[in-house]
Amino acid sequence: MGMRKGQVSLIAAMMLSACSGGTETGAPDRAAPTGVGKVDAALLTTGGDGRDWAMTGFDYSEDRFSPLTQVNAGNVAKLGLAWFADMPDARGQEATPVVVDGKLFVTGPWSKVFAYDAATGAKLWEFDPGVSKDKGVQACCDVVNRGVAAWKGRLYVGTIDGRLIALDAETGKPDWSVQTTDNSKPYTITGVPRVIKDMVVIGNGGAEFGVRGYVTAYDAATGAKKWRFYTVPNPTGAKDGEVSDPAMAKVSPTWSKNGQWKQSGGGGTVWDSIVYDADLDQLYLGVGNGSPWNHGLRSEGQGDNLFLSSIVALKPSTGEYVWHYQETPGETWDFTATQPIALATLTIGGQPRKVLMQAPKNGFFYVVDRTNGKLINAGQFIPGVNWASGYDMKTGRPIENPAARFYKTGKPFLAMPSAIAAHNWQPMAFSRQTGLAYIPAQSVGSAYLNPSSPLDGPKPIGFNVGQDLGNAMYPRDAAVVKAATAGATGALVAWDPVANKARWTVPYPTPWNGGTMATAGNLVFQGTALGEFRAYDAGSGKQLFSYPVGTGVMAGASTYMVGDTQYVAILAGRGGALPLSIGYAIGKARDVPNKPRLLVFKLGGATKLPAVATTTAAPPPPPPPSTATPQQVAQGQALYGRFCQVCHGASAGGGGVLPDLQHSPTLADADTWKSILIDGALKDQGMVSFAKVMTPEQAQLVRLYVIDEANWARKNLARK
Repeated sequence: MGMRKGQVSLIAAMMLSACSGGTETGAPDRAAPTGVGKVDAALLTTGGDGRDWAMTGFDYSEDRFSPLTQVNAGNVAKLGLAWFADMPDARGQEATPVVVDGKLFVTGPWSKVFAYDAATGAKLWEFDPGVSKDKGVQACCDVVNRGVAAWKGRLYVGTIDGRLIALDAETGKPDWSVQTTDNSKPYTITGVPRVIKDMVVIGNGGAEFGVRGYVTAYDAATGAKKWRFYTVPNPTGAKDGEVSDPAMAKVSPTWSKNGQWKQSGGGGTVWDSIVYDADLDQLYLGVGNGSPWNHGLRSEGQGDNLFLSSIVALKPSTGEYVWHYQETPGETWDFTATQPIALATLTIGGQPRKVLMQAPKNGFFYVVDRTNGKLINAGQFIPGVNWASGYDMKTGRPIENPAARFYKTGKPFLAMPSAIAAHNWQPMAFSRQTGLAYIPAQSVGSAYLNPSSPLDGPKPIGFNVGQDLGNAMYPRDAAVVKAATAGATGALVAWDPVANKARWTVPYPTPWNGGTMATAGNLVFQGTALGEFRAYDAGSGKQLFSYPVGTGVMAGASTYMVGDTQYVAILAGRGGALPLSIGYAIGKARDVPNKPRLLVFKLGGATKLPAVATTTAAPPPPPPPSTATPQQVAQGQALYGRFCQVCHGASAGGGGVLPDLQHSPTLADADTWKSILIDGALKDQGMVSFAKVMTPEQAQLVRLYVIDEANWARKNLARK
């Protein structure tokens, strides 16, 4: 594998020390910084000795591999709970805990930040940025946050309303705040900022609603803007006056002269993966989907639409373009390249190659030469991928299935994977010991089809993806619904990036399991959607440990040491895109309690979680009888698919995070329904008024559709 980064840094330090001849005579000793004050480029480049988990991916390589060995394959069965902390908001918990010098920092829904004593669990402080609850309707995939960045005494957090905030790590008090997005547009931030060269780099999300993607670098000390790089051309054709202007001039011909991207912005948001390469001094951006998704509507079916679904390399000091690799040209399925990117040096063909690795939504695992952006390997890491059969290694382009371009054929395409993804944002680890990547994979199919009637442009609320989401919901066929539920599965896949194949796989009965972490103790840790926190032998996949955390797990773990003790931390709690939107196919995971907690383990830990309350809630009332005509049901279904499905689930089959509308008592009262959908009676809880996009009469059509769906499900799916 070659010399480790830590070895290079140690040798360099020894050489500098030898050249300097020691401390100048008479000069006072300068105390080494402690706490978050010590987090700098040296620590983030190597990860240090592993006592700290100083950034979301452990170090700049973002491989989530810890060198700690106190907890190992031989004793992990003795792991027990050291402490836990209940989290205040029962929405998606996606953050990886960051730990420095015995203090643990984690974020929760609504962009809140929490600090704890990492050994005892005592809360040190809490920061609430005060995000307005009505911003939740512009979050495609829950009001989540994936964590903080630490640097020289400060923590940095992006907020769901588009701010970047610097906090004093000791007190949690804000040092500065900057609005990174245009609040008149549906931008959000859920991802982790990255800090490099005394700059904080942050992207954003919102392409499902209609925005134009970019990343911005800010001075870490002051918040002053340093540079901005747009990922897709300006729909107006004008220059932006930003560092991306030369690159945008080159990629503009890959977009049509007309098309809905002119109104929606084109998408290409960088909502998760931003990785710094300390070896090559390059910054890699994982770029997202098109806006709208539908290539036929977005760009009239023309062009590759760069830099959608691409990995883009920049010069971090200036933001200048270096190279790109596009994974899914002419993206039309919400196949983003935003998923976690890990860096490594692999021996391929007998030669060391500096590579980046990614397992994105589209089902292929990519190994890319990070010196030039050339594809080395691309292999299917889930079974049944059907939008493409493979990749032409001469061109680096996919060998597409013509049927996948549904807007050309005029026929629906049942895709595997779907927008839910073969692998979504959940962290992927790479073990420097085994040479394997550990992918939290899943198999969830979905139908793609053109709108049944022309869409009248982007709406201020609801998805603007250019798909007929209403007709893409579950058919009224119990056998099909049950098959879809059984077919929606997950897996932990140990992938060999050199051999381009899986070495072992652990199947799961449900999708949307947690991220992975690997350690030098020959371990891989992962939480599950059904409420377990597990450890596996990293070489064989044998399960060595399981703990019932009492709720579903999505996030990735971190590990650290305080004193002589190694700890393992995991944030647990359900939410995110799949539980909100998938509906019936969520299966058994719907019945898992949503009790969000931060859990920290150590060898011999003896803390007990509180017993789960055994009181049985009264069954929901049956829905009112359906009185709607078939035409009313169809109209209501189309409206529901456009505006409601993203939060309340396909076919109104709730996923157990937000209210299940089939069980809502408001179905029986048209006035109450109107007060919520049109008058905004529950705005303070995040349920805004839809008066901008629906008439009162249309709101009632949605109610009639949900009543009809609830009656069918009660009769045919035994859904009580």
